Amino acid sequence: MNGSGSAGESSAAPPARTVVDARGSWCPGPLMELVRVIKEEPVGTEFELWSSDEGSRKDIPVWLEKAGHQLVEFRPDAGFDRFVVRKTHE
Repeated sequence: MNGSGSAGESSAAPPARTVVDARGSWCPGPLMELVRVIKEEPVGTEFELWSSDEGSRKDIPVWLEKAGHQLVEFRPDAGFDRFVVRKTHE
């Protein structure tokens, strides 16, 4: 075998992901940037929001719950946080 995969593997492509670099933007800037791009992209798109505003740690999950979109991942990074969000509806 050459390790290139088997016929039973899924060939589905990963969801499209749009990076939203809101580092240096302060409340409510990162959230407003996320809201803007979510409106522009199709359902299923994933967004990776980069925010250096500590308020985003609370604001983003609260807004996502109210809006009905999915927080896929939250990951602190060096000097900013990464939020991976999936648009679940129009």
